This record gives sequence, C-alpha cells and structure tokens, in this order.
Amino acid sequence: MQTYAGIDLHSSNNYIGVINSKDKRLYGKRHDNNIKQVVRALSPFRKTLQGVVVESTYNGYWLVDGLQDAGFKVLLANPAAIQPYTGLKYTDDKWDSYWLAHLFRLNLLAQGYIYPKEERPIRDMLRRRLMFVRQRTTQILSLQSMTTRQRGLNYPGSSIKEFRDAFIERLFDDPHLLLLAKNEMATIRHLGNVVKEIEAAVKAKISLKDEYRMLLTTPGIGQVLGLTIMLEVGDIRRLKKSRQLFFLLSMC
Repeated sequence: MQTYAGIDLHSSNNYIGVINSKDKRLYGKRHDNNIKQVVRALSPFRKTLQGVVVESTYNGYWLVDGLQDAGFKVLLANPAAIQPYTGLKYTDDKWDSYWLAHLFRLNLLAQGYIYPKEERPIRDMLRRRLMFVRQRTTQILSLQSMTTRQRGLNYPGSSIKEFRDAFIERLFDDPHLLLLAKNEMATIRHLGNVVKEIEAAVKAKISLKDEYRMLLTTPGIGQVLGLTIMLEVGDIRRLKKSRQLFFLLSMC
C-alpha cells in the first residue's frame, strides 16, 4: 500500500506525519531538527513512500537537501497556494504534517520550486549584495540630509560616495557632527567594498546563460543585474504565468 509523508518544520524541531492511501495515520512524532533523526524515522516507509512534502519556509534548505541526498523524493509545498484547502485539516490537528500528506495523496498539492543546490549559494550572495546596496544608500541619504540641513548644500549621492575626510572636515566644524559624518562615510566605504567583493566573486564563478544574454540589451541592465535576474528566475519554464515572472523581477 502506498504511503505519503508530510513534515511540519519549525525553527528548532519538526513533526513527521505518515499516512497510507486510506488516510490512516501510520506514524506521527516530533523530532529535533537533525537530518539523521528525520531519515531514520522515514526509512521504514522507504519502499512504499511516494514522497515527502515539506512546506516552503526560510529554514528548509538543510531538510530538503538532506532528504534528497538520502534518496527520498521531496515535494515543496507552496504556502500561499494551499491555503484554500485548510478546510481539509482535522479540527484536532496540532501539526500541518498530516494535512500536507493528505493534499499530496489527493493530488491537490500546489508545489513550489526546489532551487538547484549548486547555484543557491551564488543566488544568495547576490541577494545579500542587494541588501548591502540598500544599506549603503540609506547611509548616503543620511549624510546627504545632514549636509543639506547643516550647510544648505545639496550634493548628489554619486558625489557623496567620493567624499574624503579632509573635505568632510571642511564641511563640519562642530566635533559631534564631524564624528557622525566621518562614521557614516566610513560605513559607506565599507559597504561599497563589500559590494565590490561580492560582485567579483560572483563574476568569477558564474556567467550568463545564452537564454539570458538578451537582458544586457535592455537599458539599465548590466552584468550584475543580469546575473541576479537569471539566478532568481532559474529555469524560466517553471513559470506558468507572466505575473510570476514580474514578482521575481520585483525582488531584483
């Protein structure tokens, strides 16, 4: 008889639920977030197990990768798309694991995309790059605002990035303002160096695939942004609707 498993994953533990094709519960237990424990719990069902459903969460890499490495078929549940089926939950359920397995058994599971493990670190580096760029912009705007407020001068952001300490000392004669300005400038420089280091590492590791080279013909899209879009989209064939692509591009 076929079996189906669901895992309700939390920050420090998970609950594994296994059912059969008649919806009978065969196993249910909470485990620490340890891949050896998870594999050991699922191993008795390996021959009949049709797959293991894991809800897409921020902390699921280790679980998905570990299960796949152990030879299990893993399905990633799309949290937003399965919400309409919450009525299928049993009222006494404390865990979503049986519900996930139940949706899989009924062929109602809306699946998410399991991003290729080998490209995931590079994609995550570019996501952190974007975070550092935004943080640098925040510091630039802060220094720009202080310069305008204290001196009535409005320097563009591109000029502020090139400020030298000697110039900042001429701008601010108050020691407290000077301390703030110098520290903001030091933060801007540091974040700029971090961004450049990430860009160099990414460019050395990966290049644009042929199907994405046309991106560079679009005004405003350079190599780094082209790589970011390519790695966020992945296999474009997985996107069934144009709004899914627009959503991914909005994060780049």
